[in-house]
Amino acid sequence: MRIQEVIRRPLITEKSTLLKDEKGIVAFEVDRRATKIEVKRAVEAQFKVKVAEVRVANMHGKVRRQGRYVGRRPDWKKAYVRLAEGEKPIEFFEGV
Repeated sequence: MRIQEVIRRPLITEKSTLLKDEKGIVAFEVDRRATKIEVKRAVEAQFKVKVAEVRVANMHGKVRRQGRYVGRRPDWKKAYVRLAEGEKPIEFFEGV
């Protein structure tokens, strides 16, 4: 898998913002087939930082209804990436 395909988007939620500020952990939505090693390489290559640890979680898609029709959102994978000590934090909204 190519490095550009591994990271889908950053997850910007209340929980991920607290983790980023307090512990230097950044959350991403990643490709479902990506491994921890591929996530680590992708973050180091794209953001030019050293990664200390990667944790991944498979998230199940929610069942959604629209009237009488039932659908399901797709399953996806979340990755929590802890940056090494002394690394600059990753900023997603630079220059805004």
